[in-house]
Amino acid sequence: MSGQKSVTLRFLAAPMDANVRGYVGGGKILEWIDKAGYAAAAAWSGHYCVTGYVGNIHLHRVVNVGDMVEVEARVVYTGRTSLQVVCTVTSYNPRDEVRVTNTQCLLVFVAMDSDGKPTPVPPFEPEDDWEREENERAQILTAVRREVDDAMALQVYSDATETCRETLRFLAAPTDVNWGGKVHGGYVMHWIMTAGKLIAERYFHGHARATYAGGFRFYRPMYIGDLVEVDARLIYTDGAEMHVSVWVRSGDPRGTDLQTTTHCTIVYTALDEDDHEVTVRPWVPRLPEDRALERHAVDLIEIRSRLGRSEPHEH
Repeated sequence: MSGQKSVTLRFLAAPMDANVRGYVGGGKILEWIDKAGYAAAAAWSGHYCVTGYVGNIHLHRVVNVGDMVEVEARVVYTGRTSLQVVCTVTSYNPRDEVRVTNTQCLLVFVAMDSDGKPTPVPPFEPEDDWEREENERAQILTAVRREVDDAMALQVYSDATETCRETLRFLAAPTDVNWGGKVHGGYVMHWIMTAGKLIAERYFHGHARATYAGGFRFYRPMYIGDLVEVDARLIYTDGAEMHVSVWVRSGDPRGTDLQTTTHCTIVYTALDEDDHEVTVRPWVPRLPEDRALERHAVDLIEIRSRLGRSEPHEH
């Protein structure tokens, strides 16, 4: 039924959701966010929706195995064929019910008709103070995304680099499929977070946790059986932070031309055994491309600083 503006998923975090460190990391949380966001977008529009963007993600707290998790998704803004949804993840131990907010982020979906073409969605009008503030913020974020996209378009990512870099390659499996028969956006984000964490921990030689993701951009769909290439590289360090840029490309494994499907830059924080921040050795680029990407990372920090709020907006 179209017109429903919010969806909440509730479940227990299971042992199979945990990463190698024993807690539920950012990749799995983003899977949950994408599913809840899709449910809200489909409920409002009455159509199948594809993920276009997931962004400004501050990962404040991890989720522990056995926690009760709530992922609330609320429509806050609509364009002609697009919807913007705010997702808030909270969790608590069922034995004490002290609730914490793990993260909050904005997702952009596009509604599709039966022929796979964008289709109009019902207009959304905010009805309370929280919805009005988020509606205004969604419009600000749209402008910032355009500025970031312009900055990204000027960058070159080639093999002319000396940085810490790793490429994962595998085939997209039938278990990765979403409701529309394509690879689920949440799984793609999980792959990106996995590759980014590999780079951060290789560079630091220790534990690193994702603390911020600037924006997952989805350019085209990925299909079951595609060859997937997840290319991650370090582009900037600052104190305990490591900024890792990750590109996902995919295509027919019988061919040679892989097309870009997704991109994101993620910030990882170096931690000691007691989860305290540790300063990493600075990455000092020498090659022109590496120096350009370092400047690009600094430019993105300045652009995003204008967004202001980093803490979740409760309602």
